[in-house]
Amino acid sequence: MDWLPLLSTLAGAAIGVGSTVVADRNRWKREDAKDGRRLRLDVYTQYTTTVKVLGETLRALAERGHPSDEERALALREAFRDSGIGVASERMWLIAPQPVVKACDGVFHCLRRICEGYADGTAVSSPEDRARWEARGVAAARMRRLMREDLGVGPLTERHSRLLDDRGNPAAP
Repeated sequence: MDWLPLLSTLAGAAIGVGSTVVADRNRWKREDAKDGRRLRLDVYTQYTTTVKVLGETLRALAERGHPSDEERALALREAFRDSGIGVASERMWLIAPQPVVKACDGVFHCLRRICEGYADGTAVSSPEDRARWEARGVAAARMRRLMREDLGVGPLTERHSRLLDDRGNPAAP
């Protein structure tokens, strides 16, 4: 019996099966990477949206009249707690790479300082308030830059929100 045709057929089958397995594994890796990127985009979007809405809410509450300083502080702290920033932050801690987590944590703490400043009676647009908001803006710009790098998106050439002058108006570029 001639073994050469049988061995050739078996070798061809092994090569075919092997290349199919390698191709499937590569396709799975690409899909897995795409799914991971999509998940991080969702988590990043939730976090940045929560940060934006929370900041606007804190400023609006601080500008609003309250019957007492205690009620103002209670309303601000309740808005912070109910904003969803805790859930968004925990999702970030579970999904994002460490540099992004650290940057997000920096933004979280900036918002916490803004909230506590307002709760302690800091006036909106006071020098202390502007300094806290500027720190939040710098931290948020760093956070977004790291998120964009992680997602493989090119850098932005402009700052998301402009610096403020001493009167609280956007500064000239």
